Amino acid sequence: MKLRNIAIIAHVDHGKTTLIDVLLKQSGSFRDNQRTEERMMDSNDLERERGITILAKVTSLVWKDTRINIVDTPGHADFGGEVERILHMVDGAIILVDAAEGPMPQTKFVLSKALKIGLKPIVAINKIDKPEERHDDVLNEVFDLFSALEANHEQLDFPVLYGSAKQGWMAMEPTGPKESVGPLLDLVVEHVSAPTVRPGPFRLLATTIQADPFLGRILTGRIASGTVTPNMSVHALSRDGKVIERGRISKVLAFRGLERQAIDVGEAGDIVSLAGLQEATVADTLADPSVTEPIAAQPIDPPTLSMTFRVNDGPLAGQDGDKVQSRVIRARLLKEAEGNVALQVRETEDADSFEVSGRGELQLAILIETMRREGFELTVGRPHVVYQVDENGDRHEPIEEVIIDVDDEYSGNVVQKLQERRADLIEMRPSGHGRTRLVFHAPTRGLIGYQSELMSDTRGTAIFNRLFFEYGPHKGEISSRHTGVLISNGDGDSVAYALWKLEDRGPMLIEPGVKVYEGMIVGEHTRGNDLAVNVLKGKQLTNIRSAGKDEAVALTTPIKLTLEKALSYINDDELVEVTPKSIRLRKAHLDPHERKRAERAKGSDAA
Repeated sequence: MKLRNIAIIAHVDHGKTTLIDVLLKQSGSFRDNQRTEERMMDSNDLERERGITILAKVTSLVWKDTRINIVDTPGHADFGGEVERILHMVDGAIILVDAAEGPMPQTKFVLSKALKIGLKPIVAINKIDKPEERHDDVLNEVFDLFSALEANHEQLDFPVLYGSAKQGWMAMEPTGPKESVGPLLDLVVEHVSAPTVRPGPFRLLATTIQADPFLGRILTGRIASGTVTPNMSVHALSRDGKVIERGRISKVLAFRGLERQAIDVGEAGDIVSLAGLQEATVADTLADPSVTEPIAAQPIDPPTLSMTFRVNDGPLAGQDGDKVQSRVIRARLLKEAEGNVALQVRETEDADSFEVSGRGELQLAILIETMRREGFELTVGRPHVVYQVDENGDRHEPIEEVIIDVDDEYSGNVVQKLQERRADLIEMRPSGHGRTRLVFHAPTRGLIGYQSELMSDTRGTAIFNRLFFEYGPHKGEISSRHTGVLISNGDGDSVAYALWKLEDRGPMLIEPGVKVYEGMIVGEHTRGNDLAVNVLKGKQLTNIRSAGKDEAVALTTPIKLTLEKALSYINDDELVEVTPKSIRLRKAHLDPHERKRAERAKGSDAA
C-alpha cells in the first residue's frame, strides 16, 4: 500500500483536532454505528478541559489505495519541543489558518521549523463560515509569512484549500462545493511525496515516549531504513553514537485509526511504536546491532523559565495527597524529563528541592496540575527566567514576541502597562472591527503574570499570544507586585466575622471555614507592606448579643486563584502549596521571627 506521512500544524484553537475528527469519520475509519467523542485526539482530561493539544499524537486512515499517517501537533509554543521532534517523522504538513485571525505566532513558529527541514506545506484556510472571515487578506498574510521565513520557490508555490472543519468540508474555492474533506485528502496524496527510504539495515529515531502498564516503555518513530519484526535483536545509540542498551523488540505496533495494533513487520517509511527496551529514550536511535552511526537528532531550543519544586513542609502536609516524600517527587520529575526533552530537572544543594526548567509558565503549570491529579503534594516557588552569560560576562535574557489583539479603547492602557514591563512596541495596526493588533518585543520576566492583568484591563476581550524571539541584553529592573499580603498569625479555621472586619485592609483569598496556619497568605494588603492578621477571632458574645447574629455578615466574594494565577502572583519570598484538593499561598518562612531575619539578611546582602 502507498504511504504518506503528514503533520497538521496550526495556532491554538484554529481547528486542528476538529479537522482530524472529520478526516477519520469521512475516510471510513469508524463503523456507521460506532460511538465517537468530539475532539477524539485530545485524549487526557487536561487537554479536554483546556481545549488545547499538549502531546503530539499519531493516527492513521486509508484514503482510496493510500495509507495516510497523520500527526496532531500542539498549538502552544510552550510545547514546541514536541513539534520540533515530530516534524522529522513526516514528509509534508497541512498549515491550518483561521479565516478571520490569520497566521498567528505559533503558526509562524512551527512553519519556520517545517520550512527549514524542507517540507512543502499545503495551506488550508479554515473557519470560512465565520461572519468576519477575510480569506483574501489572510492568504496574502500567509504568503508574506512564507517570504519572511525565506521559503524557497517550491515552498512558495503552495496549494490552497478553503473550508470549515466544523461543517465537514474543504474545497479549492471559498464557495465550495461544500460536500466533504475529500479534496484535502486527494491533495495530500498528490502533493506530499512518499517517504524516502534509505538502503541498509533497520534504523529508527525515537521521537515520542509513552509508558504502558502491560508493555512497559513504548518508543514511537519513523523507520528510516530496513524492517523491524517482533523478537528482533536491536541496540539503542545515543546522539553521540554510544550504545545505551541492547535488547529485543517484544512488540511492533502500528497506528490504525485511533487504535494501535500489533503487526508482524514494520516497513521502512512507516510510523510505528516499539516495546521491549528499558533505557532508550527520545532522540536515541534504535537500530540493527551492525549499525554504529546514529541518525542526527534535531537540537531542541533551550528552556527559558525555571521554577523550584519542593516538598510540602507546611502544617497541613499529607492530609490530601499520598505522594509527599522528596524521593517520590524526584522520581516523577526525572520520568517527565525523560519523555519531554524541552524540560530539564536539576538537583539543588537542598535535598528536598529541585530546579525544573521549561519553555514557559503554561508548560510548568501543566506539569504541576498533572502531578497534583496523581496525588502529589508539593510547594513551588516563583518562576525565574534562565539567563545566558556571554564571553564578556554580560547577562542576556529571553525576549519574546508578543501579539495582542485588543479593542481600540483599551490599546493605550495595554501599551502603557507593557512599556512599564520593559517591552518595546514594534508594530501597531488595525485588525478590523474596531480592534488593533499590537506587536511587542518583551522580556520574559515582564510577562510573568501579565495575562490575568491584561484580561481584567480589557474586560476579557483581548487575545494574547507570545513566542520566544531571541536572547537579548538584560533590560534592567522590572517592578513586581505593588501590594503586600495579609498573613495569618495563627492555626485554625477562618471565621466570617474576622474576615468581615479585615475587608477594609484588602480583598481576601479565602472563605470562612477554611483551615489556615501561621504564615499562610489569606488576602492582599491594600498597601505595599505585609501585615499579620487574625482570621480566627469570632464575635465576643454577651447576654445582649446572640450568636445567630454572626451568620448575617455579608462578605465580599474572595479572589479565586487558579494555579497559573497563583504562580504569577507570588513574590520571591513566597510559595504556592499545591495538593490534590487545594491551592494555597504561603510565605517561604512560616515563623514571623525567621521572616524578619531573612529580610534583614537580604537587606545586608543588597547593601
